[in-house]
Amino acid sequence: MEEKVLISRKLPEKFVQQIENLAKVKMWDSELEPMPRAQFLEEAKDATIVITTLSEKIDEIFFEAAPNVKGVVNLAVGFDNIDLELAHEKKVIVTNTPEVLTETTAELGFSLMLTAARRIVEAVEYVQDGEWKSWGPYLLAGQDVHGSTVGIYGMGAIGEAFARRLLGFNCKVLYHNRSRKEEAEQRLNVEYRSFEELLEESDFVVCTAPLTPETKGIFNKDAFEKMKNSAILINIGRGPHIVENDLVDAINNNEILGAALDVVEKEPIANDHPFLKMDQVIVVPHIGSSSLKTRNKMVQLCVDNTIQIIKGDEPLTPVKI
Repeated sequence: MEEKVLISRKLPEKFVQQIENLAKVKMWDSELEPMPRAQFLEEAKDATIVITTLSEKIDEIFFEAAPNVKGVVNLAVGFDNIDLELAHEKKVIVTNTPEVLTETTAELGFSLMLTAARRIVEAVEYVQDGEWKSWGPYLLAGQDVHGSTVGIYGMGAIGEAFARRLLGFNCKVLYHNRSRKEEAEQRLNVEYRSFEELLEESDFVVCTAPLTPETKGIFNKDAFEKMKNSAILINIGRGPHIVENDLVDAINNNEILGAALDVVEKEPIANDHPFLKMDQVIVVPHIGSSSLKTRNKMVQLCVDNTIQIIKGDEPLTPVKI
């Protein structure tokens, strides 16, 4: 059977050409607009490999529509858009893009923490709106990051990269993970806490965890009640970690101070979402790994995995279950 590769978002030609040497390629013609679901399923009918994003659901309906697919190449480190058990059952190889985006994503999370703490977005808007008339002793006074207690929920590669960035800020760094990482504790000077203790002690709570049934909705009413009323939540994991209505209520009721989010439950966020009316909430459009160098590395890794699958070789970064 002729190899056919379906690419669900427009990628630079220099990457696509590498695949075209080995297979027929069908690529969606937009970088920002997702391929309509019906068209994605139609194009997948005779595809042997699909290069996807988190926007595409690789579920039972997909596998019924794409009987010839043998590889799903995800342009992301996460893979919560893919039914891994069903893929395994159907002997479909799944790959992702780990490691190459770790530092860039941690950097974005750190930027969000500093931006929220020092109220940078509010300050920029204050100047742009012509409200800056004079200096005031407490004008847009924010929170210090240096010397604070930062709690990291999820001490994977990105969590560790975030912790490394705190070493120069004289912070007390706590973490919660499904398993303790004693080597990381020594290397990064971090301390393990239960989830409840992490919430209670932290000035900043940073979510870097993957989305699983256990982590979905972990930041809810009960969690916010345990946090300091001066605490700020940063989420660079997945939107569904947070029960969004509970977060809105927690901020409005002064149970926590604010939040900075790279991800939300439904992306893109609706124009009338309550977050967008709140000075205490910063939302950016899921750009955690979005630097030119890192995105090029991610796309190249997808290309390399695709070529390995076409050749019948082991891919570089398979997702195991």
